[in-house]
Amino acid sequence: MDWNTASIQELQAGLRSGAISSSALLEAHIATIEKVNPTVNGMVADRYARARSEAAAADERLQHGHTDLPPLTGIPCTIKEFIGVEGQPQTGGVLWRRDEVATRDATVVQRLKEAGAIIMGTTNIPEGGLWLETYNAIYGRTNNPWDSARTSGGSSGGEGVMVATGATPFGLGSDVGGSIRIPAAFCGTVGHKPTGGLVPNTGHYPEGMLTPEGGRFLTVGPLTRTVDDAWTVLQIIAGEDGKDDAMRPLTLGNPDTVDLSKLRVFPLAWNLRSRVRGDVRLAIEQATSALEEQGATVDTREFPKLKRGFEIWSGMLSEGTVVSYPHALGQNGPLNPLVELSRLWTGFGRHTFAAIFMCAADRIAASVPSLAKKYTAIGRELQAELEDALGDDGVILHPPYNRPAPRHWDAFRTPFVPAYTAVFNVMEFPVTQVPAGFSQEGLPLGVQVAAARGQDHLTIAAARCIEHALG
Repeated sequence: MDWNTASIQELQAGLRSGAISSSALLEAHIATIEKVNPTVNGMVADRYARARSEAAAADERLQHGHTDLPPLTGIPCTIKEFIGVEGQPQTGGVLWRRDEVATRDATVVQRLKEAGAIIMGTTNIPEGGLWLETYNAIYGRTNNPWDSARTSGGSSGGEGVMVATGATPFGLGSDVGGSIRIPAAFCGTVGHKPTGGLVPNTGHYPEGMLTPEGGRFLTVGPLTRTVDDAWTVLQIIAGEDGKDDAMRPLTLGNPDTVDLSKLRVFPLAWNLRSRVRGDVRLAIEQATSALEEQGATVDTREFPKLKRGFEIWSGMLSEGTVVSYPHALGQNGPLNPLVELSRLWTGFGRHTFAAIFMCAADRIAASVPSLAKKYTAIGRELQAELEDALGDDGVILHPPYNRPAPRHWDAFRTPFVPAYTAVFNVMEFPVTQVPAGFSQEGLPLGVQVAAARGQDHLTIAAARCIEHALG
């Protein structure tokens, strides 16, 4: 068994049979991290000493043959730096927070530990999180594992490269505009953005920034080697914790019960605004064919309001925000984009260009509050329209981006393209990003599988089929 490509299920079987030990499995992944990290810069803070102690304790339990072992006993993983891991940095990539350390585990981290997982360390993020280039002034830049001149995506870019290089069996990211799905697509992994309100955000940086409704736009979810792995992790981290007031009492379905022959598929190869490359469109067509071969029915209708996906996301997120992005990033008051841009130009910058750019966009949007209300209303209309079309047996197939991973800085040239992922955050829809072959340059391609709220099992079932055909 290749431990650096094995699924969670395969690792579980190997650990329980005694074919592998947790300590050996951990050391194999640490060795891979040490090999790849100088190039990709995905891991930014390790906890190897504690992980080794936890792996030894897991081996004791495994050797005694307990029948009630937690499902992830002895399996290592990594966690995005935004998500609290007690004793680990939780800076958010913000320079003035460089000494901040989490004093407690986030709810999802606590649940992984209770399930037996062993956390190896925390992974890189963009400053503040609202950009698809993983770079900050504390840890530096994360590079794509397929081409270091390209972005790994963001904001869970460190997780994307760790999973893609085999350095971790799985990781946790978070997603408010594509931050799980874009890195997964650019790096060639599976990523699942859960239904809004299904997984608690307690312990995620920054807390208190969003209203209860806005809190459902931000979701914690897994990046994994396989679709089934994403489902395994999702079942562990889902459910109310009594602390996050954005949570909903949702019950997960079962992807094993989904009859693909009764599935309805809505292939949306572009959003009517940002045109996609031919190989990206081909991935959607091939994914559609894979489901059609299983008997699924294809519906080719369009949803014109998707053309305003970026404005809908921006407006609804603005309406769901208590603390603005400039206030969240500023040390002694809101970040002033003009002041910080001048500092950056003169070599005394305290913030990254991406953070300054997003703060400027936030201030411009805040200056016209009527636009936020207008697009929030349109967004709610789109949500109702999509849910009416999808029902409980429909999935949308949609690109995660209009091209494969761009070169560093190139994403600034097309700032509206993240609408391909972001619109589903404010719809609160579950989305599974699944690998779908390679581009003409040999870069990973992906497909988003989206469904109505609460239908996470449906996106998993459809993504399994696509993974089998194309992944």
